[in-house]
Amino acid sequence: MSTTDTRRSGGARGSSALGSGQAVWLVAEREIGSKLRSKAFVISTAILFLGALALVIWGGLQASNATGTPVAVTADAQQYVADAEGLDVTEVADRGAAEALVEDGTVDAAVVADSSSPLGFAVVADSSPPTQLLLQLSQLPPVELLSPDDVNAALGYIAALGFGIVFLFAASMFGGTIAQSVVEEKQTRVVELLISAIPVRSLLAGKVIGNTILAMGQILILAAIAIIGLTVTDQTALLQGLGGPIAWFAIFFLFGFILLASLFAAAASMVSRMEDVGSTTTPLTMLIMAPYFLVIFFNDNPLVLGIMSYVPFSAPVGMPMRIFLGQALWWEPLLSIAILIATCIAAILVASRIYENSLLRMGGRVKLSEALAR
Repeated sequence: MSTTDTRRSGGARGSSALGSGQAVWLVAEREIGSKLRSKAFVISTAILFLGALALVIWGGLQASNATGTPVAVTADAQQYVADAEGLDVTEVADRGAAEALVEDGTVDAAVVADSSSPLGFAVVADSSPPTQLLLQLSQLPPVELLSPDDVNAALGYIAALGFGIVFLFAASMFGGTIAQSVVEEKQTRVVELLISAIPVRSLLAGKVIGNTILAMGQILILAAIAIIGLTVTDQTALLQGLGGPIAWFAIFFLFGFILLASLFAAAASMVSRMEDVGSTTTPLTMLIMAPYFLVIFFNDNPLVLGIMSYVPFSAPVGMPMRIFLGQALWWEPLLSIAILIATCIAAILVASRIYENSLLRMGGRVKLSEALAR
């Protein structure tokens, strides 16, 4: 009996033994269970969650505790710092007390009344005056911006870094896991036993669904950690700004991951040895890395982000970033997600054909033309 006949007869026996839904869920449970029993996976996931929680809380506490430049101010100089922001003011009785605090390092500088100064006050410092204090005390003209920037550049960079890292980490880790699982089953001939009870397409669907559940679980927990951390540190304004983009990121990630997971499984099925898996999955790895680098280097470039938001492989990062920056119109996320879903369906159809045609072929690498043949 030929390999093709074996595959077809195996698939037929699998369909009679188990229903399609039962077969898919059986494989999905196997994928989830094997991951949860892996100490490496559990430890790395716990470290990721703890690191994310620590980062969010630390950032929030730093923001709430940033009281500004410590300065001593004499009673007769209070009016000169009344409108200055970003100062941690310590009131003192006279100039001598102010100078004492400067000398022992309690404050960075002191503001004291000085009748000889044209401004009516003077700044006392140890070796050099704090630049921030001088800027706060300087008299600046009103500034009107024709194109005001509603989002701080540093905050935008942090958001880009967060979306990029989460997408890169989750997609590459679980995509690599799927590829490794497929090749191990081929190399050990376990796949021949599996498809004797389970149709080939159900095997593929179960692998994709199982890993998608795990990946989405991580994304949702990370989102919850961000919400809890920002709430605990009273960063409600930032939380309101990030709520919508995080929700859209989860939706885009779901379909983007299914797209990538299907292609990873199909690419891995074309080889029979673990050392050869890189030759077929490297292009997919590059597709995962590209959005990360693009959003980091071009997080303030509307044109690049606009293109990224409509390319299926980068939309899970590009569109949430545009929503966060306020650059996307209400209909754009809907159009982008529709394009992503259509691409996802097409990728699943192509991946299932490659998977079916390559899974039982042992030896050398299967050519793409042969894998796509009917």
